[in-house]
Amino acid sequence: MSFRAIQRILGLLLMVFSLTMLPPVGVSLYYGDGSHMSFVAAAAWLIAVGGLIWWPARRDRRDLRLRDGFMVVTLFWTVLGLAGALPLYISPQPDIGATDAIFEAVSGLTTTGATVLTGLDALPRSILYYRQQLQWLGGMGIVILAVALLPMLGVGGMSLYRAEMPGPVKDAKLTPRITQTARMLWVVYVTITAACAGAYWLAGMGAFDAIGHAFATVAIGGFSHYDASLGQFDSRTIELVAVFFMLVGAMNFGLHFVAWRNGRFSVYWRDPECQAFLRLMASLSAITLLYLLLAGDYDDTLQLAADGVFQAVSVATTTGFTTSHFHHWPAGLPVLLLFASFIGGCAGSTAGGLKVVRCLLLVKQGRREIVRLVHPAAEIPVQLGGRAVPLRVVDAVWGFFAVYVGVFTVLMMALMATGVDQVTAFSAIAATLNNLGPGLGEVAYSYQALSGVGKWICVLAMLLGRLEIFTLLLLFTVTFWRK
Repeated sequence: MSFRAIQRILGLLLMVFSLTMLPPVGVSLYYGDGSHMSFVAAAAWLIAVGGLIWWPARRDRRDLRLRDGFMVVTLFWTVLGLAGALPLYISPQPDIGATDAIFEAVSGLTTTGATVLTGLDALPRSILYYRQQLQWLGGMGIVILAVALLPMLGVGGMSLYRAEMPGPVKDAKLTPRITQTARMLWVVYVTITAACAGAYWLAGMGAFDAIGHAFATVAIGGFSHYDASLGQFDSRTIELVAVFFMLVGAMNFGLHFVAWRNGRFSVYWRDPECQAFLRLMASLSAITLLYLLLAGDYDDTLQLAADGVFQAVSVATTTGFTTSHFHHWPAGLPVLLLFASFIGGCAGSTAGGLKVVRCLLLVKQGRREIVRLVHPAAEIPVQLGGRAVPLRVVDAVWGFFAVYVGVFTVLMMALMATGVDQVTAFSAIAATLNNLGPGLGEVAYSYQALSGVGKWICVLAMLLGRLEIFTLLLLFTVTFWRK
């Protein structure tokens, strides 16, 4: 383990992160909300702490190994959650304690969208912008941005990239060099965000709202400037824009890059995971509409269709925007949508959950085992897109699923031990581990009702979900530390 190299990178990244305090300062000065000094103070603290960490190891030029990459990614997301909480804690508005500030910052960076804040409409514009910015940076992964800059700092980035990118197959690169891959991913990410902001603006949002909600939409985050979320605008056009870009954000960004580079959109339909994802969204939307229609809770059919499709896509992609109180829908439907969030979006996207490709492989493996009951001697490969999937990948998917279920169970029981009822505990852990945000029961609107211990349990769930469990749990194994 190259501890000095890790120390050097962590210090550098903290100092780089301090630069993200500058845009909120500009927003504060532009709108005159008086919160700019909170961000200036936070930036100063981050530069000072980052400098103190970096200085003793500044001459270490060793490249990172794979296990060093896992350590940097885990430390950085943990430390970044603490660092990102500084402006929220320092600022007079919102008036919250350290636990709530850390919860809000980690929720933003992990693109979970769970919040402990109420009265968002009255908060300073700079604070509202900062929350959206946290989600946008966390969406693609701020470590990927750092990977693009690491060559200028004298450190290679492949280990960081493999530790950070989600999905069961992590070694595929879009371009020959890892730094070029990271840059291209960010070019695609920024382009889609700009298109989303422009679409929101054309649909009737103001510039400030359009930019902020574009950040949260493409990042599959779900934070909003309003307590009513996107329901504040009461606009079918805005909801349609949101649905489209939620679907785009939940697809593999590698596909977006290939489609952009080759000018062929057929790559989406040729990809088996993308096919399964779109079919899942269509099926879930249809089931939701039918359920609401049979329940008879809506008098306006157009309103029913708009709310049904929007909430199905928002929850299933783990975005977490709301236009209606879907937790008040007929009992089985909110639970169905919550279970859909366990699948989430595609690998290589900004969405949470198990990822569609893993669930697809689990289904195919299940089918194979059923066939084997009839033909026990048959050699039946698990295929994806007409190609046999290596057994190593299939085993990894089953292992991930088993650990995922185990972690979910332990966290839910721990949250229940704090005095939370079963529905709230189940939905809170599902929403935070899947990086969804809104839950059921006491956490339908806000997580403020949870105890301090309960909030820290949810913070752990958010980090585990963002790092896809193994990256964080690996640090607690003997194998990781053994030479």
